Amino acid sequence: MSRIGMIFRLLTSGLTLASLLYPAQAQTSLEKLSALKGPEREKVLLEGARNEGFLMLYSSMQIPSIIVIQAAFEEKYGVKLRFWRGGSEDILRRSALEKKAGREDVDVFESDGPVLETMHREELLGKTSSPFWDDLIPQAQRSHKEWVATRVNIFAAVYNTKLIARTDVPSSYEDLTDPKWKGQLGIEADDYDWFGSIAHVVGEAQARATFARIATTNGFSLRKGHTLITNLVAAGDVPMGLTVYLQNIDVAKKAGAPVEALLLDPIIARPNGIALSRNPPHPHAALLFYDFVISPQGQNVLRSREFIPTSTKVESALKGLNIHFEDPAIQLDEGDKWQKAFREVIGGRAAKSR
Repeated sequence: MSRIGMIFRLLTSGLTLASLLYPAQAQTSLEKLSALKGPEREKVLLEGARNEGFLMLYSSMQIPSIIVIQAAFEEKYGVKLRFWRGGSEDILRRSALEKKAGREDVDVFESDGPVLETMHREELLGKTSSPFWDDLIPQAQRSHKEWVATRVNIFAAVYNTKLIARTDVPSSYEDLTDPKWKGQLGIEADDYDWFGSIAHVVGEAQARATFARIATTNGFSLRKGHTLITNLVAAGDVPMGLTVYLQNIDVAKKAGAPVEALLLDPIIARPNGIALSRNPPHPHAALLFYDFVISPQGQNVLRSREFIPTSTKVESALKGLNIHFEDPAIQLDEGDKWQKAFREVIGGRAAKSR
């Protein structure tokens, strides 16, 4: 069982199935509101939201970014957004404990895909819909319709342009088996899900063989933290990092760092998304905020914070790329397998960290 799943099971031990299910009346209310379309939808949601007064958001987004979204939403609708910020596992713990205590405090969740998928499996999320769903890339939507991806972290390689010439950069992972890359490659120490995602695309045997050759020939410098690797590459301590987030590279470039992004196939993206509580105490305000975040206006707010939005109606690094979304099941159901494979193939042949 995955770490996320174990956390939830431990915290909810002793709960009966009945205690996990929400009042049918509240579910029906949310379903009716979600079915609204056209101009009537925003009118009804706004009137109800103003009567409710506010909504409560649990988010793993950094506070400076939440504040920007909060300001844009409140300015447009005059409805207060309150929030609690925690890591993804913190959100899962808090939600499970509140459920166990019979409390219904939260309206909207914003976190990473595996946590939202765990909440779906444990029946903590409500089914909904939005007129802005059609604007999202197909990979952003889940078949159960309980959460959608609003932004993604694209895994990218980053290299120092003072140490590596553009004409020398690899065009594939296979190119990294060349001995000229010996001692030059950094990788995040816990990105087993990235490795598992690549294996799902190209096949496990091929993924293991390619990265084993890279590790045996050239080694990897394992580092903890995607931002750290970006900073180490910018400083020249590690010439190339294989697993950082594309937006980290953009931020570093804008700050004047001598770095450039490199996208090697298959391109893996880790989704973050939004979902409504199964029984939101402020359903009108919750759904109004949900619509706002995936609308072009809300997606542009995310873009202004260097996030990569999933809407096709705004400028995005996703356009023109063949992106493979990471399946949350890689962490939830196959975590032990890919952690072991990552250690065997990459961690077991790591170059000594400087």
